[in-house]
Amino acid sequence: MHNLNTPPVQFHFLLAVSFSHRSLVKEVVRDIFKKEKTKLEQLRYIFCSDEYLLEINKQHLQHNYYTDIITFDLSENDNAVIGEVYISVDRVKDNARTYKVPFKHELLRVIFHGALHLCGYKDKTKKEEDLMRKAEDKYLHYYLSKLQ
Repeated sequence: MHNLNTPPVQFHFLLAVSFSHRSLVKEVVRDIFKKEKTKLEQLRYIFCSDEYLLEINKQHLQHNYYTDIITFDLSENDNAVIGEVYISVDRVKDNARTYKVPFKHELLRVIFHGALHLCGYKDKTKKEEDLMRKAEDKYLHYYLSKLQ
C-alpha cells in the first residue's frame, strides 16, 4: 500500500542519466494522470541499460529484443494506478540519434509514454500509435511551456 510519505512519482537509477528539472518532470507526470482522469497511487521509473531491460523483456514478456521502455501495471484494483516503468537509457540515446532529436526530448517522450500506457493508451495498431504520439507531443509541449 502507498505510504503517505512516499512521493507518487519516483526515479530510480540503475544507470546514471543526467537530465535537468526532474521535479518538474515528476509534476508533469502527475498532471498527465489528472488530465487523463486516472488516479495515481504510485509510479516508479527505473532507468537502466539495454542488457537489463532485455532480461526483463525475455523473462516477463517472452520477447528476445531490445526496447526503450517496458511498463508494468501493478495496480491491485481499478481505484488507483500503481506502476513501474523501465527505461533503457542506451535505447533512448540511440533513438535520439536516429530521430535527430535532443536526448532530453526523447527521454521525456518515453517517460510520458509510460504514464500514458498506465492511463489506458495503447500502441499496438497504427491508429492507437497515432493517438499515443499525439498525446506524447501534447505533454512534451505542456512540459516545455512550464519551463518558460
